[in-house]
Amino acid sequence: MSLPRAKTLDGQAGLAAMAADPAHALLATDYDGTLAPIVDDPALAVAAPGAVAALTRLASRVGTVAIITGRAAVDAVALGGLADVPGLIVLGHYGAQRWQAGVLSAPPVPPGVQAVREALPGLLAEVRAPAGTTVEDKGTALAVHTRRTADPAAAFALLREPLGRLADSAELTLEPGRLVLELRPPGMDKGAALQGLAGECGARSAAFCGDDLGDLTAFAAIRRLRAEGIPGCAVASESPETPQVAEAADLVVDGPPGIAAFLSALADAAGAR
Repeated sequence: MSLPRAKTLDGQAGLAAMAADPAHALLATDYDGTLAPIVDDPALAVAAPGAVAALTRLASRVGTVAIITGRAAVDAVALGGLADVPGLIVLGHYGAQRWQAGVLSAPPVPPGVQAVREALPGLLAEVRAPAGTTVEDKGTALAVHTRRTADPAAAFALLREPLGRLADSAELTLEPGRLVLELRPPGMDKGAALQGLAGECGARSAAFCGDDLGDLTAFAAIRRLRAEGIPGCAVASESPETPQVAEAADLVVDGPPGIAAFLSALADAAGAR
């Protein structure tokens, strides 16, 4: 299987550099909406067919393979069936957590998270959040999903401002996504996590795959790496809910199945060297 062609020259150069020197390449990807399809219940978000097999092949051919996700790292590992991918690094909670070889390291949970946990039920009742609004407790963050409501976009718009005020009062950040509003600690994003990992592993080329607004910082990190002389490619798992992500990408593929096919093609290209 041949690699798809990027829509930008910089992106194409990034893919060519990864294929030419895979031992010094960094491949990183988001989980939800990228490796796994978005589903109504986040606890049921399993990896797309072929995705884990492609990551496993890549792990033996590419210098560093990583997942950078807003989820808790251990949850992504368990849901994706990723524990046996050799050498895999999983950075959870936007890079605040790190899972590697079965070992998890994480900072203490800020007190603001507990304050939000206690305040959320009352706030949702006060603003009359519609039936189907759900709260996902991630331990170090809380995510309010509107996908199951009768009008998900309207519910998202209704909740965005009051949740923003609640986040500010607890010294947290409000991170909007695909019909989800996440209240999380500030100071870390996927771009910082990706750039830090690139420096740690001495990457000479890099790619990041993502689908949501929180992945735009990683796309920006790819552009910063290119400015530093490290070729790279930003790959979008296309979704009609977040067209900004495809617009910012160098390569656009058709959702998680397209990501699985891209990873497989990259593994083929890396193995041909």
